[in-house]
Amino acid sequence: MSIYNLNLHEAIYSLSDALDLVGVTHIHHGKRVAYMATECGKQLGWSGPRLDDLFQAAILHDSGVSKTMVHAKLAQMEWESEAEHCRLGAEMLASSPLLEALADTILHHHTHWSVLKDLDLPQEVKLRANCIYLVDRVDVLSLGWMAGQQDILLGKDEIRRKIYDRRDDWFCPQLVDAFMDISSSEAFWFTLESDNVNAYLATWLSHYPERTMEFEELRSLVHVFSSIVDAKSPFTKQHSDGVANLARYLGTLFELPEATCEMLELVGLLHDIGKLRVPDELLEKPDKLNEAETIIMRRHCFDTYSILKNIRGLEQVSLWALQHHERMDGTGYPNRIMGADLSFEARIVAVSDVFQALAQRRPYRGPLEQQVIMMLLKVQADAGKLDEQIVAMVEQNLEACWNAAVNPFGSAMK
Repeated sequence: MSIYNLNLHEAIYSLSDALDLVGVTHIHHGKRVAYMATECGKQLGWSGPRLDDLFQAAILHDSGVSKTMVHAKLAQMEWESEAEHCRLGAEMLASSPLLEALADTILHHHTHWSVLKDLDLPQEVKLRANCIYLVDRVDVLSLGWMAGQQDILLGKDEIRRKIYDRRDDWFCPQLVDAFMDISSSEAFWFTLESDNVNAYLATWLSHYPERTMEFEELRSLVHVFSSIVDAKSPFTKQHSDGVANLARYLGTLFELPEATCEMLELVGLLHDIGKLRVPDELLEKPDKLNEAETIIMRRHCFDTYSILKNIRGLEQVSLWALQHHERMDGTGYPNRIMGADLSFEARIVAVSDVFQALAQRRPYRGPLEQQVIMMLLKVQADAGKLDEQIVAMVEQNLEACWNAAVNPFGSAMK
């Protein structure tokens, strides 16, 4: 099993970029919350790992939101079933040993202090969760002003009053007092602007060294990314797992190095993360997409690449993910590359993606049978779109490929 060097902060920052896609235009919410939470923590004298945990939890606090219809509700001060995204986010982070310590914080980041203070949780977790809740609501109130093209300073006093009015009910008095102290300056509010908040977060990225991790540890982190994508629609559920499992299996059939097979699995898990930008209604549309909708759908490869390319150690993964809709004859997207310029690994992911999608239910059809899938793959191979060698390998191992694609958690590959 390979050992990988990865900057965890870079990976978490990129995950925040992925979550930004869900908002389409309402972006950098997680980053602004992380900035404000960190400043509150500093005001309370927090430092070191305690402050870092607060930052990580804050930037990932909405990891349970992948649907655009849910994201639209985040701009409300309260809404019915708001605890559901907290639960989903907590479950996702709990699945990764690198992030599981943050799960309880995410679970309670919309819990009122009047309830939270009496729960059987460590005091640090309570304060961390409530700090995120407080500044999350500050950002929601701020967006109301900025959406109207008004200077945020015009709304500063009203925002601070609304937060103070919920002192000892929604929010811990200690946290409210810290927020009131740091938010009295104009500079605090100016930093919420996109360029300024990104510059603030850049310093956080630079203060965290790379760390070594085994593949299973890295895979658990990557799986948090893919779980968010697959939760976006019932028609995408477990798609990433199936593509990852089949791509790795095909890699072993071609006797590729173990490290390459591991990378293929990671690409499968991450290849569709750009789909977080795609509105829910397009993923679930029962009819053929029109031209404008097709353009929206097709940019997901490039969005995936834009997110992953900034994680040192996953450069190859980002490139293969970018190419998973390219075709041998140059008719694919987004770079229109062809033939020898298309990596063999990307060709494996392309075949795996098509196979798994055909084996899975879609809004416009049910899952297809093995022989039908095989026929469609051969049609594309004969047309010069999919790699003939890879399609032939699938045909020679059709039953095993089917099991890998549709039953990823029960496959012998795991």
